[in-house]
Amino acid sequence: MARASTTSDAFNAVAEPRRREILIYLAGTERPVTEIVTALGMEQPSVSKHLRVLRDVGLVHMRCQGRQKLYRTNAEAIRPLHEWAGTFERYWKHQLNRVKERAEAMALQAAADLNSPASKSKEKK
Repeated sequence: MARASTTSDAFNAVAEPRRREILIYLAGTERPVTEIVTALGMEQPSVSKHLRVLRDVGLVHMRCQGRQKLYRTNAEAIRPLHEWAGTFERYWKHQLNRVKERAEAMALQAAADLNSPASKSKEKK
């Protein structure tokens, strides 16, 4: 099966780490291209290319203000990515809770072993 183009699928678009960096940087506020370039230490043509891909799949909106192009995230388009990733977040929370419960049980058992009569008689010898 052929892989979907990065320009037609949000999941493929965010598979590229630099695009994820750009999305994180844009989260919550609108920014001009020059600020993105400076903050992320990328070349302007590279930032523009990544922004174009993100815009084509609808993950960011762009508006012009004079000669500047301002970009911001599109929360509605990001929602499916968030919901999909949320499935794995629930899985890992469950797994981490199990590890925590097991560690706490082992700590309680160790404390009980230290306070047992057999342990105290060994200390006296």
